[in-house]
Amino acid sequence: MKRRPRFVYLVGRGSSENVGRYAQYLLGEKLGIPVALGNPSLFTHYLRPPDLKEAAVIAISQSGQSPDICSVIEEGRRQGSLTVAITDNPDSPLGDAAQQVLAVRAKEGTVAATQTYSNSLAAISLLAVCIRGDKSIAAELEAAPEKMSDVLGRSDEIEEAARKWASGDRAFALGRGYNYGTAHEIALKLKEVCYLLAHPYSSAEFLHGPVAVVEKGLPILLIAPKGAVSGEMPSLLERLDGCGATVLVITNDERLKKGKIIRIPDCKEWVSPLVTVVPGQLLALHICNLKGINPDRPRGLEKVTRTW
Repeated sequence: MKRRPRFVYLVGRGSSENVGRYAQYLLGEKLGIPVALGNPSLFTHYLRPPDLKEAAVIAISQSGQSPDICSVIEEGRRQGSLTVAITDNPDSPLGDAAQQVLAVRAKEGTVAATQTYSNSLAAISLLAVCIRGDKSIAAELEAAPEKMSDVLGRSDEIEEAARKWASGDRAFALGRGYNYGTAHEIALKLKEVCYLLAHPYSSAEFLHGPVAVVEKGLPILLIAPKGAVSGEMPSLLERLDGCGATVLVITNDERLKKGKIIRIPDCKEWVSPLVTVVPGQLLALHICNLKGINPDRPRGLEKVTRTW
């Protein structure tokens, strides 16, 4: 039976929530449906779940084992919502609770979950493509793996940039629109495996106050592929460069020339998060290597995190 929910209520933690930030733009632009990033504590601690009767409830979790995420799906089913789990472990409590399961098939054993993140982006993208039924956007998505592979071939270039970052203890990651989630995801990787205090911001929000802390040598990652939100990026880059920041730019926009530029292949903006996250993941890897950190076993973290 076909369902036509009025909105999506999406939950996830860590990298999974960053996929949700991408979904807010993807489902909003391609399907015209709003996405709310949910608050699991409303279900488990405050015991005041929202009205989900007209929602599609989507939970994203690599392990599928966190009780608070499972509780949202369980409540969605109780209210009669369409429930979907996106997980690397379909045989988990989350997979059992949801009506529909999209298995991302990363089979990843490391804490950082870089493959799972990319596969989850692809899963939500495929979902949007299939719902819309547009062969042209399907072709745009199918081209993404080759473009990701192209960026992987530039690892040495990114290692050179990492040398300027490895001696510091703080950084910023800036992105907007479809790549707002990318900024959050790269900042998370810099925190959890490199131990850098990395702050993610929308490039627009950054101008509303945080830009005041920019000073000479401050590492800033600017994620700025061509697209609907790229108009402000040249002036922002000029401003950051003028302050003496150490700026690393991930872009396919020929207008951007300041700082260290990592060129990515041309791609549609909605597909670009699959490509732009790769240089950030490589940056984190190279910083770990330079600092003598094992990125697969960061301190204080375990593979499965259970929250209530």
